[in-house]
Amino acid sequence: MISLYQTRYIYPNGSVVALDGMSVEIGRGEIVGVMGQNGSGKTTFTKLLNGLLKPNSGRVIVNGHDTSHYSVQALAPHVGYVFQNPNHQLFANTVAEELAFGPRNIGLTPQEVVERVSEAADFFELGAIMQLHPYRISFPMRKLVGIASIFTMRPQVFILDEPTTGQDHKTSTVINRLILRLSERGNTVICVSHDMPLIAHVTNRALVMWDGKLIADASPREIFSDKPTMQRAHLTPPQITQLSMRMPARSDRLVALSIAELVASVQSDSSATPGLLG
Repeated sequence: MISLYQTRYIYPNGSVVALDGMSVEIGRGEIVGVMGQNGSGKTTFTKLLNGLLKPNSGRVIVNGHDTSHYSVQALAPHVGYVFQNPNHQLFANTVAEELAFGPRNIGLTPQEVVERVSEAADFFELGAIMQLHPYRISFPMRKLVGIASIFTMRPQVFILDEPTTGQDHKTSTVINRLILRLSERGNTVICVSHDMPLIAHVTNRALVMWDGKLIADASPREIFSDKPTMQRAHLTPPQITQLSMRMPARSDRLVALSIAELVASVQSDSSATPGLLG
């Protein structure tokens, strides 16, 4: 699906090695979190996937296409990029027109465009706002419209830049659910995020970037348990995971990624030691 082979990118002024020999493979249907501080190489990595940047050396292959040989427009049906701030992405007069722009721009017939817009409206439950101007709806809803506008082009890969930024708990939960549904459809979803609970709850794999290098590639549970890697990248696990890691070590105890997992772990302790909780 996605393959990077010793990919290297240096910005034109020549002073910053933004990506330094990165190699990774990501399969169909995976949900991958990309973590790291600002300047670690996360954005460069994602911009190489949709052709906004071309590698100085190495290769980037997406859905069988070497991105060096294709324009951003040619890659749009394969890779969809959702901006962190939907205000940088939305421009049409209505939500319906926003959703229609992408499929119309890649040359679909009017009937196909109508079908794609209808499918997106149903998938994202946007029916009530289709005739509203995007800037007349709330910021969280605008974020959903931004994702939906990419969905209408049916890319195999979705890149979500900080998908939960500016979201309240309710809409963050909606976005988490939508990410899982995209994966169930067979889409690959890459979440670039500083939101550690998002990485814990939704992704099944996490990449840690530092100084232009990929320094860790494992499950979120393994990454959050790896104190040297987390410290090197200046990252902090979710609070519930930190609490879990303070509990007495036990051979069968997994680091908790959610409240439910932590409660189950405590209940397991109380069952093993009668009277522990009272």
